[in-house]
Amino acid sequence: MIELWFAIIAFLWTGYFVLEGFDFGVGMLAPLVSRNAAEQRAGLQTIGPVWDGNEVWLITAVGAMFAAFPAWYAGVFSSFYLPVTLILVGLIVRGVGLEWRGKVDNPVWCDLGIVVGSALPAFLWGSVFADLLFDSALAAVVGGVFTLATCVLHGAVFLALKTTGPVRRRARVAALIAGGVTIPVAVAALSSLGTIPALASMAALAAATALIWRRREGWAFAATAGSIVLATLAVFMELRVRPLPGLTLAEAASAPYTLGMLTWIGLIALPFVLVYQGWTYWVFRKRVQVRTAG
Repeated sequence: MIELWFAIIAFLWTGYFVLEGFDFGVGMLAPLVSRNAAEQRAGLQTIGPVWDGNEVWLITAVGAMFAAFPAWYAGVFSSFYLPVTLILVGLIVRGVGLEWRGKVDNPVWCDLGIVVGSALPAFLWGSVFADLLFDSALAAVVGGVFTLATCVLHGAVFLALKTTGPVRRRARVAALIAGGVTIPVAVAALSSLGTIPALASMAALAAATALIWRRREGWAFAATAGSIVLATLAVFMELRVRPLPGLTLAEAASAPYTLGMLTWIGLIALPFVLVYQGWTYWVFRKRVQVRTAG
């Protein structure tokens, strides 16, 4: 049960980073690839139907940690109280910006909130997990830059996949630039792990950049998503051995009865969540068209 629930938690965090990764990237890039209000609105509409559902993965992952590994949960979130608080502030600011943008006359503050509220979690999650692994300020900075750059690349590819016209072309250029930055940062951030998933993650980033150059946005998005999956797998392979200094996975786990009850709850609830979110992405699978006045 302990190994099963660690795998479930790793899966939930992976889903969160893949799905929120392009949300964060789009939030940071939408003003840069837009030249007017209609283009920026179209860019944000690519994540409009899904961004709040993607955040559910974070709530579920944290809730599963609390229930299955309370000592691990307490250690992580007490040790990183300030960055986690800033992450929550960023998510709140971004949510307010996305919800209010179409309801105010001058959305400039909403746009700023979306950019800052996307960049802050994208950087800080990488810092938290890198510090958790290596207990180093330098590693935390490198990890934060890596996740920030990866989210920008992931979001740029998603924008190129989901838009048309000038926005799509600019998003493709942004993806190529982001790929050129992300690959060397990934080497610095992941090479110290030295595992096969870490090396494969770097290769997937290179493949994504080559694919976006060839205008294969769908395959490029699969490559950036695969890179995030592999990087997260590499991180959790390390955490499985030592989730916290001086704490083993068995010591961090709840009692067998609690884990058994959680398993039944997960078997009932998780399939419904996956089917519902899959249906949402299917319904909103088409590209967003840019509509200009006149």
